[in-house]
Amino acid sequence: MDQLPSLLIAGQIMMAVMAGLLLNLTPCVLPAIPIKVRTILREAGGQRSHRVLAALAFTAGTLTFFLTLGGLTALLQWNWGTLFQSTLFVAVLVALMVGFAVITWLDLPIPVPTFAASAHGRRYFEAYVSGLLSAILAAPCAGPFLGGVLAFAVTQPAPVIMGIFGSIGLGLSLPYAVLMLRPEWLSRLPKAGPWTVAIREVLALILLAAAVFFSASLVPKAVYPWLWWAWLALVLVWGLRRFVQGNGAVRVITATATGLALVVTVVFASPLGSGEDELVWQPYSAELLADTKARGTPYLLEFTADWCINCKVLERTVYKEPAVAEAVARAGMVPIQVDVTASDPEKDALLTATGGQALPFAAIFDADGTVVARFTGLFDTDSLVEAINRTENSQP
Repeated sequence: MDQLPSLLIAGQIMMAVMAGLLLNLTPCVLPAIPIKVRTILREAGGQRSHRVLAALAFTAGTLTFFLTLGGLTALLQWNWGTLFQSTLFVAVLVALMVGFAVITWLDLPIPVPTFAASAHGRRYFEAYVSGLLSAILAAPCAGPFLGGVLAFAVTQPAPVIMGIFGSIGLGLSLPYAVLMLRPEWLSRLPKAGPWTVAIREVLALILLAAAVFFSASLVPKAVYPWLWWAWLALVLVWGLRRFVQGNGAVRVITATATGLALVVTVVFASPLGSGEDELVWQPYSAELLADTKARGTPYLLEFTADWCINCKVLERTVYKEPAVAEAVARAGMVPIQVDVTASDPEKDALLTATGGQALPFAAIFDADGTVVARFTGLFDTDSLVEAINRTENSQP
């Protein structure tokens, strides 16, 4: 009788490891890439024993976060978004991103606290911090990969919860720990030169962009777009200087980075729903939802937050497509946006009641209030439009 639960737990743990691996393919890891690359390259020329300890330190940093989150989930029933709903936590994260950007730009070592300065702690503290921050930055994208795993985990004893969360951390850190152990896989890269300095500066600019993104919940909405334009101005000044002074490789890196920065700024600094053929959201309120249900009107619920990178990707791609707005209008649907940037018991309860475990999450309801479709993680326009059209066809 005990064999089936044991096999079920083992299966969930394997799924958690795979989810951790898949996290490395999500937009959330972009701000962490400069930190990881810096750590890997710093260990590339070291002795094997040093690389092994650095890989262990990186993995330990990742496990520290996920095991802590697992413990809090077991004791307090926290979810993935709880940390990011804290203004203090986001402010500290933004400060760390800015600090890492400066350190990366100047190619400085990470300051090591006194307790870690002995017994080779100075060497491995950076790898530990790199793993820790990588896990923190990946957390907002973890939920969609783990809907079933999370639903299973919260019903289990604390040791099982800790094992599942630890498995996520192992999966997330595995590719980078392997690269630290086998840096010869990077040997095909050209020798260091001006191009590596340009790459390091690009990584620093990416970290600054991450700081700007996460500051959305800390600054007035009118100020937020100007932070992106200020960041773009910094990139343009850097790009002009590097392009004039650099050689062929540096100019290619500079032109590519500058072009991408322009696209990113236009996407994130532009207002949502500004066009006539774009979907215009109605902000959630209990009264609006109750009135929509009372009138027997189909509706779309989208749960979002300023710290959810995948949510912003969807809102500036899929939801902006004219086909979505047309389908919503044709079905007579009410699009309702539920902002859970800050903790709100009512909105958090609605997310759970609707069947969501984490962001991004959306649900489509027909005129009878029946769920037609649920969407977790990233999805495409065709899938959303097809689900909306089903509500139109179900109406009498």
